[in-house]
Amino acid sequence: MNDKFHTLTLLALVVLLASANQANATAYELTILGMSGVDSAAYAINNSGQVAGMNNYRATVWNGTTATDLGSGYVFAISNNGQMVGQSNGYATLWNGTSTTNLGVAYATAINNTGQVSGWSSAPDFGNAYYSVHTVHATIWNGTTATDLGTLGGMSSYATAINDKGQVAGWSYLTGNHSNINGWPITHATIWNGTTLTDLGTLGGATSEANAMNNDGQVAGKSFIVGDRAEHATLWSGTTATDLGTLGGDFSEAKAINNVGQMAGKSLIAGNGNWHAALWNGTTITDLNSFLDVSVVNAGWVLNEAYKINDNGWIVGNASNHLLGISSNAFLMSVAAVPEPETYTIFLAGLCLIGFMARRKKLKDDMA
Repeated sequence: MNDKFHTLTLLALVVLLASANQANATAYELTILGMSGVDSAAYAINNSGQVAGMNNYRATVWNGTTATDLGSGYVFAISNNGQMVGQSNGYATLWNGTSTTNLGVAYATAINNTGQVSGWSSAPDFGNAYYSVHTVHATIWNGTTATDLGTLGGMSSYATAINDKGQVAGWSYLTGNHSNINGWPITHATIWNGTTLTDLGTLGGATSEANAMNNDGQVAGKSFIVGDRAEHATLWSGTTATDLGTLGGDFSEAKAINNVGQMAGKSLIAGNGNWHAALWNGTTITDLNSFLDVSVVNAGWVLNEAYKINDNGWIVGNASNHLLGISSNAFLMSVAAVPEPETYTIFLAGLCLIGFMARRKKLKDDMA
């Protein structure tokens, strides 16, 4: 009798756990940003839900669906304080509201919540950093004071992320500035603590790049695997690299990581035909398009690339629509926990089942 009771109780608990998981399942709401008929891109989002990027090749910040034009250029990052950095008229630029600060002939890619900025700028006597063919060095700005972070021995380095501890991530050429078998320059994902560099290595291939870093020092990016015939999204914890896999194609890339460890980016789907925006929870990859309503898919929308994910799990990136002739349109995927009505019925049924079995067992025990 006891064994049977325990078995039934276990089954009821399974029902309860399943319904609880369903109640906590994440639902996403898609918002298409940008002006109809022009190219737009959402490159950044902060924890308040402000989105930044470009609209018709003009730097733009969105509060909800209200867009503010910041002038010519692109915004690549926005802090929780609302400060933004990016590129304007060939110069690295810092925005405080609509006020701008010129950081020089450089490229600003990231800003932390203390106002430090990272990016890259021209190495001495080497042209304009706006064009990546020139020699550039990873750079950190404190105010308008720029510090050259150096390289891993090669001619150039690039900083793409900065966390609130002032750690910087990106990539650097190695000594010799060689290329791999595909003609790609050999670069390694890199962390800078001040001017101290750490080579993060690869997944066995020749090259790797870091795109994002959270406050725990976890780094997300991409690396060629053994043979250099495929490139996979990669997570580094210290110098330990983890292959995050793909959506079936040969290439994927993690563009962002938040402070709870979720990552977002893109992957080729099976057959290497199209890029789809992707979300990683640990090493589990999910196509963001799988969260879209059927009506949205039927209307022609495809989420191609995710650029940032905030600590609430909200994601921004680029979408396309072949039916409307749109190749690049900013999108926001906002998150809400939406329990389905039948979840409550299942949950209450499970509770009633456990209660009924407990009472039944007590009655039989009393009669024994």
